[in-house]
Amino acid sequence: MGWRNAFDNAKPVFVTIYATVIIGIIFSSLYVISAIYSGKSAADSTTSWLSHVGSPPVEQAPNVSEPAIVQAVPTPSLEPRSMSTRPIWEAPLHTKKMPALKKFRLSKELVQERVKDNVIIVTFGNYAFMDFILTWVKHLTDLGLSNLLIGAMDTKLLEALYWKGVPVFDMGSHMSTIDVGWGSPTFHKMGREKVILIDSILPYGYELLMCDTDMVWLKDPLPYLARYPEADVLTSSDQVVPTVTDDRLDIWQQVGAAYNIGIFHWRPTDAAKRLAKEWKDMLLADEKIWDQNGFNDLVRKQLGPPVDGESGLVYAFDGNLKLGVLPASIFCSGHTYFVQAMYQQLRLEPYAVHTTFQYAGTEGKRHRLREGMVFYDPPEYYDAPGGFLSFKPSIPKSLLLDGEHNVKSHFSLINYQIKQIRMALAISSLLNRTLVMPPLWCRLDRLWFPHPGVLEGSITRQPFICPLDHVFEVNVMLKELPEEIFGPQINIREYSFFDNPLMPKQVKESWLEVQLCQEGTRDCVASNTTSPSGVLRFPKRSDEETFKTIFSSFKDVKVIQFSSMQDAFPGFTDKAREEKFRNRVKRYVGIWCCVAEHTPGHIYYDMYWDEKPGWKPIPPQTPEDDHPPP
Repeated sequence: MGWRNAFDNAKPVFVTIYATVIIGIIFSSLYVISAIYSGKSAADSTTSWLSHVGSPPVEQAPNVSEPAIVQAVPTPSLEPRSMSTRPIWEAPLHTKKMPALKKFRLSKELVQERVKDNVIIVTFGNYAFMDFILTWVKHLTDLGLSNLLIGAMDTKLLEALYWKGVPVFDMGSHMSTIDVGWGSPTFHKMGREKVILIDSILPYGYELLMCDTDMVWLKDPLPYLARYPEADVLTSSDQVVPTVTDDRLDIWQQVGAAYNIGIFHWRPTDAAKRLAKEWKDMLLADEKIWDQNGFNDLVRKQLGPPVDGESGLVYAFDGNLKLGVLPASIFCSGHTYFVQAMYQQLRLEPYAVHTTFQYAGTEGKRHRLREGMVFYDPPEYYDAPGGFLSFKPSIPKSLLLDGEHNVKSHFSLINYQIKQIRMALAISSLLNRTLVMPPLWCRLDRLWFPHPGVLEGSITRQPFICPLDHVFEVNVMLKELPEEIFGPQINIREYSFFDNPLMPKQVKESWLEVQLCQEGTRDCVASNTTSPSGVLRFPKRSDEETFKTIFSSFKDVKVIQFSSMQDAFPGFTDKAREEKFRNRVKRYVGIWCCVAEHTPGHIYYDMYWDEKPGWKPIPPQTPEDDHPPP
């Protein structure tokens, strides 16, 4: 009878196992049925963007994140999970309703669900910055970091992030979903929201790494921040002159530039809480104060003495706050990363890049990150309708290296490149292809104040590959202008486009080399026949009909690359189209700034400089002359 007693004793266990199996089958069936009725498979519940960029590694974090295309399929869980504890990128089932807005309110409990090692990483924004935010999150999850939260300033962003499986909370701002310009009243409102957010989170008792959305993480910063456990606040800066050549904190006595609040780390100490509260009170009392200026004014009320002889920390604010300045060489600004490439010259690994020191607004920021191949775009960005056009720029050594680096030699170099780019834009427009911009070489830096060509003390090399927004109005190039006035839209891509790991194989392998030749020389006739090596010989100065006829045979080729743009195309024979094209592209170039001892000190670039005999790079001589060239 012993076996019967044993069976009787085990009956509850068997019943439990049996019930668990049945419940599991029921839940699995319901999931499949719901997927069928919603018209989607389980894999389809991933967003197209997430399918493109992949799911993050959980255990191992690389030193530097690299984009990778990995299929991400969210696994439905039978266990109830809150929106905050669900793994990032695991999208909720679309068969379920979104939780009520009150569930997204900022609270200690909500933050606690995402904290790891007592640290929370936070950014915030509105729907206009959705792609920046997704890029920001993707870089962190690629680094194995999941202790992050996004503050949504409008419900459109909140809902979009929720359905993508990104942890989000409601900031209750209810602001516009559109882009806000730097310095606008809405821009300043966003700054105040940041300060309110810091003041709200610090009392929860967690370390806070607060970031702007226009920056990305390239390396896990938490081990670095943990090296300075005594610091109340660690801040980035606008410093452009290196104060150290290794990865120590910048030497605070030598940091003359503003502390930048786009990247800074707060510990929940009494001193940090006092600073946050006083900063918030200051901004709420005077709407004219810019948040970053307010922070600098408060922190610098007292600066010194050093906390000790080695850490690099300094007593600041009220004499009790311990402050450290993150090294600008590896917590990079837009200048130290994109212009100086300071981290490369010092042989260091960058932790972050923030798109400061740039032009052309938000479009300029996005393009900078694309040039650096650290921005995540959807798959269609890399396989545009109509295909791509590129060319090999030809620049004489003398224009790059000979003589002094001055305004005259700088404009000679830029103008030589502008003429080639102008021709490439015309051919791109003619063939309805997206132009991949060439790398742009500059001799002089661009700033918003007079300077001798490069910033004194910086390690900017001359010449250097400069960001496109140093010369071109990227925001105008990407803007949809009325076709009846400006002709067809001409889409562009960044110079590093073909080097991006996200470039699909089918684009890389669909390539036509075009060798420009002098008509009348051997094998130089307008024909769609390529050589055995796959090269197409094509006569210089061919008219638009010849272009259309020959290249219509290659409409399915993804990339057409010209050997040169020298005398490639004489212009449109249709005078109306030529006029529209000119209306468009002459707005594409911006200014160089600034000449000392002259007001105004900026000099306009001119897309058609070569058609104006005696053209010289000089600033406007009178206020009436201060306008873009006609």
